[in-house]
Amino acid sequence: MTPSRPLPCGAWPSPLSPERAAAGGVSLAYAGATGGRLLWIEGRPAERGRSVLMAREPDGRVHEPLPAEANVRSRVHEYGGLPWAAVAAGLVVAQFDDQRLYLHPHPGGGAPMPLTPPGCRWADACTAPDGRTLVAVREDHRAPGEPANALVALDTGRPGEAGTVLYGASDFVAAPQFSADGRRLAFIAWDHPAMPWDASRLLVGEFADGALANVQAVAGGPGESVIEPRWDGDGSLYFLSDRTGWWNLYRWRDGRVQAVTALQAEIGAPLWQLGQASYALGGDGRALLRIGRGAVDTLARLDLASGALTELALPYVAYASVGLLDADTGCAIAAAVDDLPVLITIDLRRGTQAVVRASGDAPLAPEAVSVAEAVEFATAPGPDGAARTAQAWYYPPRLPGCEPQPGERAPLMVLLHGGPTSQAGPAFKTGVQFWTTRGWAVVDVNYGGSSGWGRAYRERLRGQWGVVDLQDAVAAVDHLVAAGRADGSRVVIRGGSAGGYTVLSGLAFTQRFAAGINYYGVADLEGLAADTHKFESRYLDALVAPLPQGREVYRQRSPVHHMQRCKAALITFQGSDDRAVPPAQSRAIVAAAREAGCPVAYLEFEGEGHGFRQAATLVRALQAELAFLGRVLGYTPAEALPALEIENLP
Repeated sequence: MTPSRPLPCGAWPSPLSPERAAAGGVSLAYAGATGGRLLWIEGRPAERGRSVLMAREPDGRVHEPLPAEANVRSRVHEYGGLPWAAVAAGLVVAQFDDQRLYLHPHPGGGAPMPLTPPGCRWADACTAPDGRTLVAVREDHRAPGEPANALVALDTGRPGEAGTVLYGASDFVAAPQFSADGRRLAFIAWDHPAMPWDASRLLVGEFADGALANVQAVAGGPGESVIEPRWDGDGSLYFLSDRTGWWNLYRWRDGRVQAVTALQAEIGAPLWQLGQASYALGGDGRALLRIGRGAVDTLARLDLASGALTELALPYVAYASVGLLDADTGCAIAAAVDDLPVLITIDLRRGTQAVVRASGDAPLAPEAVSVAEAVEFATAPGPDGAARTAQAWYYPPRLPGCEPQPGERAPLMVLLHGGPTSQAGPAFKTGVQFWTTRGWAVVDVNYGGSSGWGRAYRERLRGQWGVVDLQDAVAAVDHLVAAGRADGSRVVIRGGSAGGYTVLSGLAFTQRFAAGINYYGVADLEGLAADTHKFESRYLDALVAPLPQGREVYRQRSPVHHMQRCKAALITFQGSDDRAVPPAQSRAIVAAAREAGCPVAYLEFEGEGHGFRQAATLVRALQAELAFLGRVLGYTPAEALPALEIENLP
């Protein structure tokens, strides 16, 4: 074993260069099975962020079935959704460039043809048993004002039409699913100001002659989130509901709703992107489902009649796109604690798994990986004065051959996830290991409002965004500093989108942090309510307060109005094409920090949106973070870095 040498924390010679970290950023999403074929989407930073549809054929061949110019990504709700569907004639996909649906016929069937006219976005399509009719979520931008969302039927044999509206009576719709005989259609709907994890309804209608009739609500409503409907072959309709405070599986049959599971665990997750799949029905009285307990997932077989669960012993802690190739073969996107995500198939009889596709080569040797440790800590009491705790994942600094200098405690990087209803789990994250291999400690905080701990934990943020999340972030720091696991004078807070808002709040309203790393974070709450897209345009009603009566609360909690208190350094990253948090937000907070005399740097990337996708952007952002923290905290990073302009830095 190589003896360790003491080096200043932050200056360790990490094998994860910015270039290597960005190269490992291929994403896997929207996997699903159709006719023994496995399809999924790969996001490739090296191809300027192109989203590529991939296929594994029944004979095991893996290939890209569409032309190289295909960029398969939807912008419904800005965050997108399932962008592909299989029909009898071929594959239907949402092309990112113009957001139209295109039919790509089977090989030898001719050239791709546009199915839909310009001006609309599409996602979450399902195919009728006839193999020709497609029902999808349409977001219509052809008229001024707020786009209109509707469920629309398309005849794939008649391209060029905008489709027939089946249901458009709600502000939002999602998850259309045909019954096995094609005579009924289930879907979910919700209305402003609710988000789908606040209140949604499960609707069922009779489908005939291209129209939907006798639509009825069978579950959901105020205080209940219903998601992911699935029909079984016997005519039963299954769905997930959080009516007990946890997303569990239910069945609607003969006009009655019955609970299938009763777990204090989450089978579902917040519906940020349409087309998520947390369970699959086998058609043989069994199901395969993901069970999330405290942001740690397992896969299990479920007997639908008895409710008996058999958990599978697989080496992963996170799952998505849960599906079935057949009754005995599952599939999912899975992530472990020590390697990049993979697409797997699972032999459900033997309990074994095989990797179909990895998102990249392992960027670190196993001995260099810092494995997450669960941390629970006391935080601010609830409104009733009751004691509360919050949760985080702590990653100690780790690089074989390196150790802190005598008496040195590691600087601490505080990570805040987005959403704010997302969650941080212990699965391998290149962005965490990027810092731990340089001698940083990292804490990934599941502040109140995070999903994974049930509805009550999620609703801690109701009316308290900018308060509870910040209290929990500070409490996590205080806990680790008191335990001797971090240097309290070198604490940096980092986050994007909603997490970026907490970063900016941490700088504006506390003196706990030496620096903030802000990726397209919210700086002005009222500005966000006025400028953001339809999906989130009323989100702040619940997170902060309704407008206009809550205007003063918005001002009190908007960091842009309070940066004169800031004593920390700030670096901000922004995409020019961001529609969720427009560039004006980042420009305003940078100007406020500059006026306050804070050391400040700003990088805006042309052509990037809400979430960076291009390799060149990812590399430059990481280089800038390294250079910024080295200069602000007074150490020299191990690698040579491009120059970075930091204003107000002595």
